Amino acid sequence: MKIALIIENSQAAKSETVHAALTAVAEPMGHQVFHYGMYAPEDKASLTYVMNGLLTGILLNSGAADFVVTGCGTGMGSMLACNSMPGVFCGLVIDPTDAFLFGQINDGNAISMPYAKGFGWAAELNLQDVYRKLFEGERGLGYPRERAEIMRKNRGVLKDLKAVTCKDMLTVLKSMDQDLLKAAVAGERFSEYFFANATDEGIRDYLKSVVSAAPVLETV
Repeated sequence: MKIALIIENSQAAKSETVHAALTAVAEPMGHQVFHYGMYAPEDKASLTYVMNGLLTGILLNSGAADFVVTGCGTGMGSMLACNSMPGVFCGLVIDPTDAFLFGQINDGNAISMPYAKGFGWAAELNLQDVYRKLFEGERGLGYPRERAEIMRKNRGVLKDLKAVTCKDMLTVLKSMDQDLLKAAVAGERFSEYFFANATDEGIRDYLKSVVSAAPVLETV
């Protein structure tokens, strides 16, 4: 599985801690981790929680990633931004129990975590335990198990509902503020990772034209 990591500007100083915890758990399980930034507070390309959501939508809908790990100070902003995107089902995950239940009941394709609220002593251990509960074993089996079928059915209903209420990702990209889009894909390693992994030709070709243009939008 291709797992993308996205960190927004207010929590960029914790980027290496989060990345190290994720790779320590995911890579021995056979998953690939692609860190799309931010990497440090002084990065030239700055990501807001809104951009986290946009990038999540791009990566999942293009096939560049199978799962996205993101977050912000509380985790809520990034979760809301992610869930505004077509085809993205993002859960707010704070602890290993959240991770287990999200994986078994909702079986979504992204999580958002708080990297400021409650992020203190031994935070890296909580991160590792969260990722372990999220990625070990088979997801979507239901909890409790006797409710597995109704949970599976509800996931399908939600997926169908979102397909009706959201535009497709390429339409979103073409219709949105282009300066915001250019800023969101201006990360140091975006082109290296994205174009090597994306499988949707329409999204990939459109973003090639975007990446080759314009300066990075300043964000706060």
